[in-house]
Amino acid sequence: MKKLVWILLVAFTLSTAFTSCRDEKTPDEKVEEAVDDMKEDLEEASDDVKDAAEDLQDEIDEAAEEAEEQTDDNQ
Repeated sequence: MKKLVWILLVAFTLSTAFTSCRDEKTPDEKVEEAVDDMKEDLEEASDDVKDAAEDLQDEIDEAAEEAEEQTDDNQ
């Protein structure tokens, strides 16, 4: 999880460092935009973690069902 956050942070930093735009923003606007972007990145990372946890739970449930079926077959 920490690596993912750091990767997103580095990617965000690099993308903002090498992106140019014509309209000048105030420092407050830049900070607000950076915070919003980071919030979105963290929400996406959180969704990815939740999806992975759900997938893991599904695999655990399937393995338990298979083990139960094998136990029933052996009796």
